[in-house]
Amino acid sequence: MSLAEQKAVVAHTADVFEPAVADGDIVTKAAKAVLKESSERGGGIQMMNVDKIYPGSPDKALDDFNLDIKPGEMVVLLGGSGCGKSTALRSLAGLEDIQAGRILVGGQDVTATPVNKREMAMVFQSYSLFPHMTALQNVEFGLEVRGVSKAERRRIAGEKLELVGLSDQANKYTQQMSGGQQQRVALARALAVHPRVLLLDEPLSALDAKVRVQLRDEIRRIQLETGTTTVFVTHDQEEALAVADRIGVMNHGRIEQIAAPKTLYQRPETEYVATFIGLTNRLPGVSNGDEAVVFGQRVPLIDGSRAGGNVTVLVRPESLTLSGQSHVGEPGRVEAVHFLGALARVDVAVALGERLRVTVQLPANELPAGLAVGSDVVVAPRPVAALAV
Repeated sequence: MSLAEQKAVVAHTADVFEPAVADGDIVTKAAKAVLKESSERGGGIQMMNVDKIYPGSPDKALDDFNLDIKPGEMVVLLGGSGCGKSTALRSLAGLEDIQAGRILVGGQDVTATPVNKREMAMVFQSYSLFPHMTALQNVEFGLEVRGVSKAERRRIAGEKLELVGLSDQANKYTQQMSGGQQQRVALARALAVHPRVLLLDEPLSALDAKVRVQLRDEIRRIQLETGTTTVFVTHDQEEALAVADRIGVMNHGRIEQIAAPKTLYQRPETEYVATFIGLTNRLPGVSNGDEAVVFGQRVPLIDGSRAGGNVTVLVRPESLTLSGQSHVGEPGRVEAVHFLGALARVDVAVALGERLRVTVQLPANELPAGLAVGSDVVVAPRPVAALAV
């Protein structure tokens, strides 16, 4: 999408928005109040059996895609390049025509509704700010388009800049601001029009690592305070785990699993989800359906695991133990030690008919004394539920 097209979207998304609520107390006093207000605004989303096919492509970008988001919830769509996450967001916004399915917002069918009538606001990866305007004027723009008086839009814009921590930058032009500050201005502009749904299309990918962490936390804080139903698209696992109420892991135009971050990490339903989220060791085992024997130890299996016979058990690095001498486990030799502050990751080569590399993660202060590259160690699994495939 070109910069001109993005600016056109910005210019039109405010046409029919409800007036922003004047509230001197920005911080929500209770989560129930936020959810109640969001529910009353009707910000829930349903995408049902959606198909999207780009001209000339033999494959569906979205294939029988389904998504249900509660009012006031932040859902992150996570996946690699080409999985369909951005297509899903653009289809929800009305920027892409779909070939099948329905899209509902607040129970109302908006499938055929044009982008400027969907009461949504979008924050792009590339900021899409007007360089000839100050930060305050950029935030005011959507309000001006819909005819809000100068005094009122100035008040609302000032509140939103304060919300994103930029009230002291209001009179600066965007080219005088850092990338992180510009993205905050873009977020304030989106919130100023009081959207029913906020859409974030990889808004942090152009920023450096430290700024990205700071801004992602700010986005989550603001989303919780405003109670705005939010869809956030990213390819960054850590980003998704840090901010989401639920994460939908996408693959080939569909959501393979959607769940709370902890559930998704600890109880993946498919091999793709288990290997895409976090680090995973693929260890040989023998399963009876309820548990598997791995490195001589019994490991409980989660629902959906392959039952019976030889299996591959997907074990997280922190679900393994490491010792200098032990009669239980599989012997191996340390290949690398990675210190990560409070944590350490140790790569171990074990021999099970053929060489297998295993990664163990543990608190740095629990490393065996004298551990170094070349040390002989024993690796064993903890009794933590894992997926067998």
